[in-house]
Amino acid sequence: MNEKYNIKGGCTCGKVKYSISEKPLFTQACHCVDCKISTGSSYVIHTTILENSLNIEGKVSSTVLPTGSGKGYRAYFCVECGVYLYCKYYIGPGRLNVRTKTLEDPNMFPPQVHIFVKDKDPWLNLPDKEKCFEAAYDRDKTWPAESIKRYKECLEKIK
Repeated sequence: MNEKYNIKGGCTCGKVKYSISEKPLFTQACHCVDCKISTGSSYVIHTTILENSLNIEGKVSSTVLPTGSGKGYRAYFCVECGVYLYCKYYIGPGRLNVRTKTLEDPNMFPPQVHIFVKDKDPWLNLPDKEKCFEAAYDRDKTWPAESIKRYKECLEKIK
């Protein structure tokens, strides 16, 4: 059985709150063009969680946004203040990505890697090159073994 967590987060106006009941799988910073446009920033930080570990309180809306793979993803927003809280990538069954900075304590989950650094802003210095990937990475070689095991168990349940 997985250790229980109670990680909390929410939007700016406070009308949407969420909790995560299990340890997140992985945290990454993405520098791809699509993430830069959707955030209006140089990159986004996503914390990947098992879909069944997220509990939402409040009203959210969603829209489909593009990805480099062409498969797209569904982004979820607070209907009042518009803060983008989490998303569901169509290529990732059983998991969600929470916008890490919407967590009450986002510093608990610093990026473990930076992806799509081929698109990063030229003025942004990333000193730890071993944690940088030009594009995507091989999850089985990058995620912690415990996270891979939990995700594979999740996939078996949803088959």
